[in-house]
Amino acid sequence: MSGVLGFLFLLSGLFVLLIAVGVFWSIRSGQFDDLEGPAERILMDDDDPLLPTRRPRGRDDDS
Repeated sequence: MSGVLGFLFLLSGLFVLLIAVGVFWSIRSGQFDDLEGPAERILMDDDDPLLPTRRPRGRDDDS
């Protein structure tokens, strides 16, 4: 086995290990917990009249 071929085997093994660690980290950190939420949230209309409106800052309506 030549030196270049050995280096490529070592490098490919390192990449497989790096991918396995990345997948393990993403599962443990909760990256795959809610896959539908962000996709549906972008479709929500912020101008919907049924949603509560925001009050402007600086006004005190309680007095």
